Amino acid sequence: MNILITGSTDGIGKLTALKLAKEGHEVYVHGRNKAKVDSVISEIKNASNNKNIKGFVADFSDLNAVKQLAEQIKNEVSSLDVLINNAGIFKAPLQKTKDGLDIRMSVNYLAPYILTESIVSILEKGSETRIVNLSSAAQSTVKKGILTGAVSINASDAYAQSKLALTMWSFHFAKQHPNITTIAVNPGSLLNTKMAKEAYGQHWSPAEKGVDILYDLATSNAYKDATGKYFDNDKGETIGRFSPAHPDAYDEVKISELLEITNRII
Repeated sequence: MNILITGSTDGIGKLTALKLAKEGHEVYVHGRNKAKVDSVISEIKNASNNKNIKGFVADFSDLNAVKQLAEQIKNEVSSLDVLINNAGIFKAPLQKTKDGLDIRMSVNYLAPYILTESIVSILEKGSETRIVNLSSAAQSTVKKGILTGAVSINASDAYAQSKLALTMWSFHFAKQHPNITTIAVNPGSLLNTKMAKEAYGQHWSPAEKGVDILYDLATSNAYKDATGKYFDNDKGETIGRFSPAHPDAYDEVKISELLEITNRII
């Protein structure tokens, strides 16, 4: 399979890329720093003995860079079987992007929205294509002012709004593209990753818990028809289950308003 994982130079994105590479899949890693992307490509090639590892560089806080990435993918990749929208940010030195947007809203929602919608033609050429969107247990109602960057709030509230926005769009996308299996997932709260440590200074579960569910949602036959759903990996003892997302994710009026503002921004 051809698989693209955004934000895969560290954390569960990188570990998932390695797991898939070891099985011989063609894996595209992504990061914002070219040197780091090149280093991770080499590392995964050596660890997996798989030479079909390539990379893309784009800063997801720069929406023009995301649009350029989408064009590059369309030019260089003939088809994608799996897209894992994993790139995410919680704490950051700067709260606003150069476009004046909240950095969490840009990286966690607007960037994957732009990327995915722009490469639909490549995804539709895949075999039983799947999209896995990294949501979170933290989901809260999206405020228009936060979405547009007109209002500033703390990191945790902005993060929760960005993750609900991603989930709302994920459900909408699933309806628009019934031939693509699109799943939103909370891979597990406070996994042992750099982002969790920076945000909370602690972790509850090993990173592998998140890696295993991303791998399963991307490859297992058990999930090939589970489109338009939300998987909560905090539920259950060993593995999570499909659960209700935030009520707004099922509200057609709110989803319509979200997408209308989104399209004005981008």
